[in-house]
Amino acid sequence: MTSKPLKQIHLAAHFPGVNNTTVWSDPKAGSHIEFSSFAHFARTAERAKFDFLFLAEGLRLREQDGKIYDSDVVGRPDTFTVLAALAAVTEHLGLTGTINSTFNEPYEVARQFASLDHLSDGRSAWNVVTSWDAFTGENFRRGGFLPQEERYSRAKEFLTTTNELFDSWHGDEIVADQTTGVFLHDAKAGSFVHTGRHFDIHGQFNVPRSPQGRPVVFQAGDSEEGREFAASSADAIFSRYAALKEGQAFYTDVKNRLAKYGRRSDQLLILPAASFALADTDAEAEDLAREVRRQQVSGATALKHLEFVWNRDLSSYDPEGPLPDIDPDVSDNHISKGRAQVRMYRDPLATAREWRELAVANNWSIRDLVINTGNRQTFVGSPTTIAKTINDYVQADASDGFILVPHITPTGLDDFADKIVPLLQEQGVFRTDYEGPTLRHHLGLAHPDEASDEPVAS
Repeated sequence: MTSKPLKQIHLAAHFPGVNNTTVWSDPKAGSHIEFSSFAHFARTAERAKFDFLFLAEGLRLREQDGKIYDSDVVGRPDTFTVLAALAAVTEHLGLTGTINSTFNEPYEVARQFASLDHLSDGRSAWNVVTSWDAFTGENFRRGGFLPQEERYSRAKEFLTTTNELFDSWHGDEIVADQTTGVFLHDAKAGSFVHTGRHFDIHGQFNVPRSPQGRPVVFQAGDSEEGREFAASSADAIFSRYAALKEGQAFYTDVKNRLAKYGRRSDQLLILPAASFALADTDAEAEDLAREVRRQQVSGATALKHLEFVWNRDLSSYDPEGPLPDIDPDVSDNHISKGRAQVRMYRDPLATAREWRELAVANNWSIRDLVINTGNRQTFVGSPTTIAKTINDYVQADASDGFILVPHITPTGLDDFADKIVPLLQEQGVFRTDYEGPTLRHHLGLAHPDEASDEPVAS
């Protein structure tokens, strides 16, 4: 019997915004807006030979009950500005940014990513997302929002259109012959025409073919529409299923969708987000994990989280006391509008009943409940334990690797780079050096000009 070859693990780093993963109040935490923080984080990831750095983006500050949610708010600089600056202080690390397809236009996004790909010598990647709420739309001229099926319809056409713009240059148009004075051999270079349901544009794209041809495309949706979008059009999917069984189910489901789009299993990478608590021993790591969880969920944060379900102002309640006796307000006018967590609780009354039963059975306060029902660290243990777990998950097809989200910025990745990466390298499942110049090389993805069966958006 032939043994299955070892998969190579893909690792990336998510620069965390201030949220319930990040502990901005920890004395070791630094700025989330100063460039020195981004530079330190990126250099650590590159020193560890990670595939890429990932930046999320929000187009509006989060609010609760009409007030800025100051338990996790941050003024994040513009994604393209940060990634372009990081291109100058790194040489190999991929640069991935979340850019919204609901409130942007294909021409400007294509131009920005093609420019970033040139500036970084082929290291750009685009996490294509949609916006679901009118709350964000208020910041834009159109306002309002699109129903889910319309959002994905627009996103698919958006990606198709940007690909047409990227492909409007073939890469051989620039002659730049100083003797004859001929710069272009094709005066129609960059010409494009797109007529569709969402976009009707024509002209000439003004950024020549970039090193990767197109940026690597990420997608981060878990709905049926999101999974189909990823299977048809993405190079990698940013998954939330980091546990073994759930990860295997998601992995199998999404990979099985590829064949109908003429794609192979290796043409879409599945990379869940993963947090970690690392210490010298497993016992110390468990203690650290508990401490971090309590830092992540302050009393104020616990009450705000409960408001996602109760849809009421609960500021008068003691977070160290029992859950409210009153039932959630199920009206459509939600005090936590614009927050994705609201969508997690489709039946607030049922969730409230379940949480009350858990609180009574375990003698939990409001804060205890939120700590114990919220997201915990994905990996907890010594370097040996975490390295083994990561490798076991990847070899068991729960993922193709992980996008690590430390709880401290910007130094939270340092220990992982110094203590866990060498163990994975010793096992022969993670690179000891970069083997190619572009992000597509790091991820094992073909250049669009070389792929005979490249993805087709539908």
